[in-house]
Amino acid sequence: MAGGGFSKLPNGTVVVALTLPSPAAEGDTVRVLVHAANRARALTRLRNLGLRAVYLRGNAEPPTPDEITAVLHHPDGLLWRTTPECLEQLWQPIRALLRPAARAGY
Repeated sequence: MAGGGFSKLPNGTVVVALTLPSPAAEGDTVRVLVHAANRARALTRLRNLGLRAVYLRGNAEPPTPDEITAVLHHPDGLLWRTTPECLEQLWQPIRALLRPAARAGY
């Protein structure tokens, strides 16, 4: 994992941001945002989607205010986009990232 971090919100929930290798393209990375009750639940949400080797060690790259706003306004609370961030690319639901692997039979 290239980096990640978290921010605790005033209501007690957390937003976790992780930079992970892309499951869709070799050598690419993606920035994943998860909104959950706590850090452990955020990581569990990702593991339940098939991203088994996801860990958060430290707080080197916490989510930016823009990232927090994006994930809080999404109904699923789980978003991604490629890194380095392209200003033209919007945040996408996690289903869009995992869809190619599902079609390939993984």
